[in-house]
Amino acid sequence: MKVLLINGSPHAQGNTYIALAEMQKIFTENDIETEIIHVGNKDVRGCIACNTCAENGKCVFNDIVNETAQKFQECDGLVVGTPVYYASANSTLISFLTRLFYSTHFDKTMKVGAGVAVARRGGLSATFDELNKFFTIAGMPVASSQYWNSVHGRLQGEASQDAEGLQTMRTLARNMSFLMKSIALGKETYGLPEKEPFQRTNFIR
Repeated sequence: MKVLLINGSPHAQGNTYIALAEMQKIFTENDIETEIIHVGNKDVRGCIACNTCAENGKCVFNDIVNETAQKFQECDGLVVGTPVYYASANSTLISFLTRLFYSTHFDKTMKVGAGVAVARRGGLSATFDELNKFFTIAGMPVASSQYWNSVHGRLQGEASQDAEGLQTMRTLARNMSFLMKSIALGKETYGLPEKEPFQRTNFIR
């Protein structure tokens, strides 16, 4: 099994990385392969709604989004970590996620998702909610922990002092490992849930 961890911070070894690395330790203990992809310092533009991805199966902008797409398809779980800016995720990360989810047309059903927010003080729960919306629109179960998935720290390295936050990360990783393994067993026994043909409606009619 494999988990893909997305580091949405501009700082490769900052507090968001500390949170993700704490989870990575637990995944390793559970014999789950991991890879951390650093996107927070990349030049990632937003979606321009050209819908070219519907024709060629990938985003028209050939950058880290397309580089990550195949890894996303192959993984069993996705962890997205971000610092909090104005009660929101890093805008580079949001552009990345928007294009990654929209341009990839493979079935994401039952891949397990988890969002992690890191901040000096506030805006964590709003950012946590923002990240979860990517998972829940794609049929991805969301892993939970003992508290909302958040860690506190401002200066680089301060997250290592947040004992409760790091414990929350370890609990999240254990719960996510259990959920991924349980889903794998369920798929072997029962398969994926039946899907009805999608009924797309506009609210004006």
